[in-house]
Amino acid sequence: MHETKSICCYCGVGCGVIIRTDIDAGTGAAKITGVRGDPDHPANFGRLCTKGSTLHLTTHEEMRALQPEIRTERGVPRQPVSWDGALDAVVDKFASIIQQHGPDAVAFYISGQLLTEDYYVFNKLAKGLIGTNNVDTNSRLCMSSAVAGYKVTLGMDAPPGCYEDIDHAQCIFIAGSNTAFAHPILFRRIEDARKKNPALKMIVVDPRRTDTASMADLHLAILPGTDVALFNAMLHVMLWEGWCDQQYIAAHTVGFEQLKATVKDFTPQFAATICGIAAEDIVQAARWFATSPATLSLYCQGLNQSAHGTHKNAALINLHLATGQIGKPGAAPFSLTGQPNAMGGREVGGMANLLSGHRNLADPKHRAEVAALWGIADVPAKPGKTAVEMFEEVRSGAIKAIWIACTNPAQSMPDLKLVNEALQAAEMVVVQEAFRQTDTTHYADVLLPATTWGEKDGTVTNSERCISRVRAVVSAVGEARHDWEIAVDFGQRLAHRLGRPSLLEFSNHEAIFNEHRETTRDRDLDITGLSYALLENSGPQQWPFVTGAVQGKKRLYEDGIFPTESGRANFVDTPYLPTAEDTDARFPLHFNTGRLRDQWHGMSRTGNVGRLFSHVEEPLLSMHADDMARRKLMDGDIVQVTSRRGNLHLRVTASPEMRPGQTFMPMHWGNQFMRGLGANALTINKFDPQSKQPELKHAAVQVSKLNLPWQIVAMRSGEAAHRLARLQPLLAQFDYAALGLYGRDNELVILQAAHHAAAPDALLNEIDEILQLDDEHKVMNYRDAKRGISKRALLHGDHLIGVRLTGETVARDWLKELIAQTTDTKLLRSWLLAPVSAPPAGQNPRGRIICNCFDVAEQEVANEIKLGMDLPAIQKKLKCGTECGSCLPELKRLCAQVTVVGAQP
Repeated sequence: MHETKSICCYCGVGCGVIIRTDIDAGTGAAKITGVRGDPDHPANFGRLCTKGSTLHLTTHEEMRALQPEIRTERGVPRQPVSWDGALDAVVDKFASIIQQHGPDAVAFYISGQLLTEDYYVFNKLAKGLIGTNNVDTNSRLCMSSAVAGYKVTLGMDAPPGCYEDIDHAQCIFIAGSNTAFAHPILFRRIEDARKKNPALKMIVVDPRRTDTASMADLHLAILPGTDVALFNAMLHVMLWEGWCDQQYIAAHTVGFEQLKATVKDFTPQFAATICGIAAEDIVQAARWFATSPATLSLYCQGLNQSAHGTHKNAALINLHLATGQIGKPGAAPFSLTGQPNAMGGREVGGMANLLSGHRNLADPKHRAEVAALWGIADVPAKPGKTAVEMFEEVRSGAIKAIWIACTNPAQSMPDLKLVNEALQAAEMVVVQEAFRQTDTTHYADVLLPATTWGEKDGTVTNSERCISRVRAVVSAVGEARHDWEIAVDFGQRLAHRLGRPSLLEFSNHEAIFNEHRETTRDRDLDITGLSYALLENSGPQQWPFVTGAVQGKKRLYEDGIFPTESGRANFVDTPYLPTAEDTDARFPLHFNTGRLRDQWHGMSRTGNVGRLFSHVEEPLLSMHADDMARRKLMDGDIVQVTSRRGNLHLRVTASPEMRPGQTFMPMHWGNQFMRGLGANALTINKFDPQSKQPELKHAAVQVSKLNLPWQIVAMRSGEAAHRLARLQPLLAQFDYAALGLYGRDNELVILQAAHHAAAPDALLNEIDEILQLDDEHKVMNYRDAKRGISKRALLHGDHLIGVRLTGETVARDWLKELIAQTTDTKLLRSWLLAPVSAPPAGQNPRGRIICNCFDVAEQEVANEIKLGMDLPAIQKKLKCGTECGSCLPELKRLCAQVTVVGAQP
């Protein structure tokens, strides 16, 4: 057994992990068998969330792309091909397009999950070798408004604080972030800080009463998109009450007078009518923010994913500048990065408007600097196409070939109808991907298998500007190759074909890092003092880390000097503008999207782990109970959600998190796990004019009930990942369908579907064949044709391993637990041959799993509360909330809601 330090590949917290590998005595091959938090890493000090702690369970080869594949014409399956065959075919097509139509007729869409070294090579390939700035990234969907907000106010793209500021803050202001779900390890740190300092105030701005908001001292449940009105009103109060730091404003800022003229009309009463909250709550938020000795703001997609995202970010930073809440311990406007290396990608210029070393593409001096560093005549001045623009250009035919690496735009981009049309229209779609089954690989003309977590070496940068080493512990599976290696090989072949010098003479990842490091010299993110050797010997380091330094810089702007022309920070005039799409009589409801606790992005990785479905097992539309009652909807009903761009069929649930008039859907499910394209079938592609980040957080929708009387549930243990992949193509054949996994040691795949009429026998036969429920001699079978009910079960000895129910599915939860727990099935035989559909008396399902670490269900916790146990006693007995802590907010809420048996009302 060996243990190796590396980094988690999920969110931007950048947690350190220790990967355990075991060596097969026969073959000598290493296999990842476990993961735990790295107690020495400054991001997490050994803690991991539910996703990070199950990383070792995501290494199934069944879900991986294992060899290059190519198809010669649309509509036919791809066929395996050698690497030479695949890359030569792509070179032929790209070279032909470049020669006939120019370099801007090709594009690269890459990812915040790539390592910095991967990002650097793609950037140099496109902007240096090919001569196009058509390189953008899925970071455009999550961080570009934060980048623009920092640049227009503080002068550069850099969070000025660090995680340690959580420990020093006296007021924590969280806006547009469900930190408890999206960045759970940071939320644990916030909980620790509040325990140590009971006087610490926490304010949360969010339309929903999320787990994060439920823990706040003050929850500002604003209407969607009204953040700027709130922040302007808070500044109005600060000015009126004399809470602004006039000395700091005079010494270190410009532009305050113009902003004052804008906010003078934003009285608390006026803003309250816009935001839908109480005026006194606005005053209270302003008081705590301004008068606290140290205020730390934490914000994420609620501010960024907006057609006015740059103004939202700037309006919040205005509050910090006006009160001097910056450049000291515990005080900073701190953007929480969504992806593990979105920041590393920006460092190397991996976006359409950037160049390496945080250089601006629009600046001739910056272009000349990069051209000199790369040894080329010039870098093209024409701006590249950003994410939404890029796919619009692909659809129109202006961009004829697109290379997509390590991301899933057919699920994650807004207005997916447009994106799908673009991918169908492209002359060539190259997908470089570790996982075979994503929404986007369906469109790949050429599929290039890439390595992934546990197989890759390089660096990433987290939310606090901290660079960490990512280490490989096992060999690549199949014929997969490293992302940078694929791009280098392609670039060398293309350079030869075009008769150009090859700019990509890299033999390993360290050589790439060293070249990237040199591009940062004398820049704001100068890392010329860093090296692989230093990172190996001294651990993660924050930038800037200049030559001769002994450590990086924790906090920026402590001296009040900013990297702007004047050396002062800029106040930005931020007028309030409404959301990019209005509700009306046809679409009266606000539609919001966001993250869950246990899933990640498009589920290409977390969707392989059964226990990560236990908390939320299918896509649900959350609504306020009054809105449901108005539409005569009950929990679990199937509804159609319709926007001006598309519709989805999914189950609805009443949620106490929601205000009337609002709905919410998780963004993780795409057509690999549900019938339909996912939440972004409904969202709009309008974007912020400065950041080009689309408004993924708001659309106008209508919700109506669907009558789908025929239902099916089918489940099977054993080879769950393989069966999952085989079932995925069948989802589109139902009016409603959801697919997932369940269980821990004994995982099973679960298909749930509903239809307007009974499904064809051929479809049922195909499901039975996939689940091995088709052998009439081995399967127990009950059929009631008159009632339209059938039950089909497969036993192995005394254990149930597979089942299919049609017509009536009320026993679903009991049966899935029976399979997952390999429980003795004495009761099953009599139930299976009986006309009743409900499970036998006393066989109540455990219910939703709250604690994934110790497999503790909601009902088990509720039972202990009813007996009078408090949270510490429950934790001692059941262990829930004692490992990663992700379930603690929910446990606390349960303790407040469930009544002790016999207690007086």
